[in-house]
Amino acid sequence: MNRLVKIILAANLIAIALLVFVYPHLMVSPGKLIPGHRHLEADCFACHAAFTGADSKRCVACHKPDEIGRLTTKGLPIEKPLTSTPFHQKLISEDCVACHSDHAGVKRFRQTGMFNHGLLNTKMREQCQGCHKSPADALHKQITGNCSRCHSQEQWTPATFDHNKYFELDRDHNARCVTCHERNDYSRYTCYGCHEHSPMSIRREHIEEGVRNFDNCVKCHRNANEDDIRGDYGEHEREDDD
Repeated sequence: MNRLVKIILAANLIAIALLVFVYPHLMVSPGKLIPGHRHLEADCFACHAAFTGADSKRCVACHKPDEIGRLTTKGLPIEKPLTSTPFHQKLISEDCVACHSDHAGVKRFRQTGMFNHGLLNTKMREQCQGCHKSPADALHKQITGNCSRCHSQEQWTPATFDHNKYFELDRDHNARCVTCHERNDYSRYTCYGCHEHSPMSIRREHIEEGVRNFDNCVKCHRNANEDDIRGDYGEHEREDDD
């Protein structure tokens, strides 16, 4: 009896193995291919290498990175060039299957937001808005670029930047970003964007207090409270009181 069971099991395994090789698209395919690859439905090895799965080298044999978004795989110009794909020319390695799966049974673009930005060259990583549309809220409408000042490339939320660590946007400083950060440069700031803070008036007030070096305002001032002035006046060459 045991011998008969083993023979039946062996016969089934052999049959399944033969079917996998003869009709692989029916036996192991997770779903139909996307329309553009429909002609490859019965040719698994056009994209897959034996025993190792989908192979990016086979992808770029047809989809040349320099032509993605501009030309079809037959070399014909795309009537409306895609604006969301130029980053393919900036990839430092060809790892197509890290993002793409052409079977309908698998998410065509694997988990949203899981794109590995490390595949981009350094310069391209700084050009977020080449691929991403800026949020339409009031804050982001004032900002162009500089995404990395608040967001990481691993996840959009939560934002990592805390403005209060540098300066509190309190009752007297609820202003537009450009008031302090000119030309959308968030690595620098100026206090002279406000009508009350002219260079002459600031200089006069600080000289009266014996402070001669005041080029870094937030070192002492972190909010609008004049009684909450921080910093070491010695570092600002304060004159000795006579």
